[in-house]
Amino acid sequence: MSAIDVANPEFMEDEEIKIYHDAVAKFFARAATPARKAKWRADGMVEREFWREAGAAGLLGASVPEEYGGHGGDFRHELVVAELTARMGVEGFSAVLHNIIIIPYIVAHGTEEQKHRWLPKLVSGDLVTAIAMSEPGTGSDLQAVSTTALRDGNGYRLNGSKTFISNGQLADLIVVVCKTDPTKGAKGTSLMVLETEGAEGFSRGKKLDKIGLTAQDTSELFFDNVFVPADNLLGAVEGQGFIQLMKELPRERLIIAISSTIVMEKALELTIEYTKNRKAFGQTVFEFQNSQFKLAEMKAKATIARVFINDCIANLLKGKLDLTTACIAKLWATETEGEIVDGCLQLHGGYGYINDYPIAQMYKNSRISRIYGGSSEIMKVIIARSL
Repeated sequence: MSAIDVANPEFMEDEEIKIYHDAVAKFFARAATPARKAKWRADGMVEREFWREAGAAGLLGASVPEEYGGHGGDFRHELVVAELTARMGVEGFSAVLHNIIIIPYIVAHGTEEQKHRWLPKLVSGDLVTAIAMSEPGTGSDLQAVSTTALRDGNGYRLNGSKTFISNGQLADLIVVVCKTDPTKGAKGTSLMVLETEGAEGFSRGKKLDKIGLTAQDTSELFFDNVFVPADNLLGAVEGQGFIQLMKELPRERLIIAISSTIVMEKALELTIEYTKNRKAFGQTVFEFQNSQFKLAEMKAKATIARVFINDCIANLLKGKLDLTTACIAKLWATETEGEIVDGCLQLHGGYGYINDYPIAQMYKNSRISRIYGGSSEIMKVIIARSL
């Protein structure tokens, strides 16, 4: 039973979407077993074979047009995978990154040759993706990236380093934000697609040891005079990278907000159940008025988040979601997620601090949402520009 009383939006009520939802849920229940997820956490990554299984089950590239090997769906299908990944605790599987953040760059901005070359393998899971934006000295400042891709004959030489790269250890197709003309600032930024197999000079640094999301590999990447064919410049025109990023970032910010709303709702569900079963001083924890007030306040905030996010999704489906609204969504949802998960852990008492309890894992995992995809501070800067 859901912790909030918000009806499923009409755009998710199509029978086809419901059938797809059931199919994805059954796949996760069958393939992402507790033992397998525990192994992912121990290994610090999801094994490549699971990606191929997910591809065969139709979880990858659901919105990719059929002519490029996809399933011809839309954002709603990708939303189903994102929702169930969060609800069923498959957080190490970066399908959201692969499906909703990276693949759309190729669909929207790639040449016909690039689409036919890469998309079928992205849909099948034979290629796992990453996007390399952040650098050790720049963080969220994409205009200040120092990684370069300078012309060399019939290609480019890629030099620089990236950090905090999700799927960094597994990825064999990496979209690299770089400067093809360092003298032009943002106008000299391009997106270079690196195919890592046999790429001389490319290396992966250590898998970073994070507070949470331990099943998802996050890594450093290094490019030492790596040759990249000219055909791998996304869109085949230099200097379009910053424009391409700005067009796709609203969707990235929204999907983080969507994930945050799911987490806060799941945290509430777990906590309501826990407080109704846990006894203290002769009554259940839920029967204390303080518990009811805290849960009521959290339900109110989660409800506001869900209603607003649903409206943002509706606007995205219409092609009307603007950057400022997406940033508001990310700021509100991720900050509220942190507040609610923290409050839910508090109501668990000492057990909330024990890693065996789901709320403890959620507490650690949720902290990053206020940082990646643009920190809360960056969201405020962008929102302030609209004033």
